[in-house]
Amino acid sequence: MSISSQDAASTETAKRIAERIADTGVSIGVSESLTSGLLASFLGAAPSSSDWFLGGLTAYATSVKRSVLGVTAGAVVSAESAAQMAEGTAGLLGADLTLAITGSGGPEPQDGREPGTVFFGITAAGQEQPEVVERFFEGDPEVVIHATAGAALELLDERLEKLLAERGSQR
Repeated sequence: MSISSQDAASTETAKRIAERIADTGVSIGVSESLTSGLLASFLGAAPSSSDWFLGGLTAYATSVKRSVLGVTAGAVVSAESAAQMAEGTAGLLGADLTLAITGSGGPEPQDGREPGTVFFGITAAGQEQPEVVERFFEGDPEVVIHATAGAALELLDERLEKLLAERGSQR
C-alpha cells in the first residue's frame, strides 16, 4: 500500500474511533517511539478529539523511555518495553485506553530486531497487564512508520470496541 493510501485509511480509522467513542466518557492516550507522534496526529485530527484524546508522548530516545515512561527492559525494541511503555503512559495520562509503540524502522536492525519489527503495548484501565502485539512491516523506514501508525489505529479501534462492550456502552 502506498503511503498516501495508508494515510487515507488511517484517517478513516481515526474517524471510526471518534464515532465509536463519542459520548461514552472513555479517553485514549498514546506513547510513541518509532512513529514519532504520527499516531497522535491522526487521533488529534479526528472529529471531537478534544473530548476523548488525552494526548500522546513521543519517547524516541532510550533515555526518555527510561526516565519518563519507566522502561527497565534491556532492549527497547521488545515486548517487555512495549508493555512497560503502555503502563507508564497510562500512569502519566490516566487514560481509559492506552497504546504504546516501539520498533525498528531501519534501515539497520536495532536490539537484534530486523527493520520492520514492531511491538504494540495496549492496556485498559483496570487491566492487570498490558496486551502486547508483535507485527512486521516490509519496506523502507517511511513505509514502516506509516504502516505502523495505521496498524496502531486498527488495534485501538478493536480494543475500544471490546472495552465499550465490556462496559455495556457499545456503539
